[in-house]
Amino acid sequence: MSVRSKTRRAYRRKQHLGAWSIILIVLAVFSVSSIGSIQLKQKNFAYQEKEAALMEAIAQEERRAEEIAEFEAYTKTKKYVEDVAKEKLGLVYEDEIIFKSKE
Repeated sequence: MSVRSKTRRAYRRKQHLGAWSIILIVLAVFSVSSIGSIQLKQKNFAYQEKEAALMEAIAQEERRAEEIAEFEAYTKTKKYVEDVAKEKLGLVYEDEIIFKSKE
């Protein structure tokens, strides 16, 4: 075998080694980016669930705020004062008749 054929073989091995190393690097980059993409999708899904739960909580609090506003308006009426006076204080109008059961 001549020196020239040995150098050609060594040159070809170096070329193949370089090609394989490039392929391995590309595969490694692809693997890392795929794993990162999967992790980001999982985080995104978790954030979407959390957002939906928070939006539901906001809707509940808005309904509660409306109920409180309605109750506040009710407490400023004469009907509310009459109801409280009857229930808690046992007061009645002068011309009212109260029937009590024996139980």
